[in-house]
Amino acid sequence: MTDSARATRPVRVLLADDQPLLRAGFRMVLGTETDLDIVGEAADGVEAVELARRLLPDVVLMDVRMPRLDGVAATRAIVEARLPVRVLVLTTFDLDEYVVGAVRAGAYGFLAKDVPAEDLVAAIRTVAAGEAAVTPRILKRLLDRLAELLPDPAAEPRRLFSALTEREREVLVQVARGLSNAEIARVLAVSETTVKTHVGHVLTKLGLRDRVQAVVLAYESGLVRPRA
Repeated sequence: MTDSARATRPVRVLLADDQPLLRAGFRMVLGTETDLDIVGEAADGVEAVELARRLLPDVVLMDVRMPRLDGVAATRAIVEARLPVRVLVLTTFDLDEYVVGAVRAGAYGFLAKDVPAEDLVAAIRTVAAGEAAVTPRILKRLLDRLAELLPDPAAEPRRLFSALTEREREVLVQVARGLSNAEIARVLAVSETTVKTHVGHVLTKLGLRDRVQAVVLAYESGLVRPRA
C-alpha cells in the first residue's frame, strides 16, 4: 500500500507486549486518537509475527523482551518477510545492544516506555509516514556507539558515495542529522516533493531499505559525525 493510500484512513496499529496491563495502557492512550486504530494484540514475538502477516498493520508497537521470540528477532522476521509493516520498538531496556540490534533488524524507531503519551502517539504517526522516530536519549547513545566505530575523520567517505550527486549527498547529510523532508526542504530551499525524490534516489543508489539505514551508513562511513 502506498503512503498516499495510508493517509486516507486511520493508522492501523498492532500491540506486541507480554504484559497485559501495559497493553491495556497502550489501548487507553491510543484509543483516544481518531486517526489511530488498534487492530490486534500479541503476547509474544511469535504471535506478533503471525498477526503482522495476517493483519498487515501499518505499525507494530513492539516490546523487546518477550517469550518465545524477542522483539528484535520478531522485527527481523517481519522485515525479511517483506511485509508492508513498520516496526516501532518500545521498551524499558534502552541498552546499546538493543538499540543497535533493533536498528539492524529494520525497526523504524526505538522509544523508551517512559516517553510521554503525546510523544508515543507522535512517534506512531511518524513511523507510519515512513520516517524514523527515536527517543532523544537513545539517539545520543546510538550516536555515541557509532562514534566509537567511525573511521579517521581525515579519511575520505566510502567510495560508494561517488554514485550520489552533490545535491543527493547534501540531502543524505540532512537525513543523517534527523531532519524530516519538510525541514530539509526549508534548509536547502527546495520543495518537499524534490526532497522526497532525492531521498528515494539515495536509498536506491546505496541499496538501503529505509532512512534509518541511511543514518547508520552516514555515521559509520564518516560522512557525518556526531555533534558535541
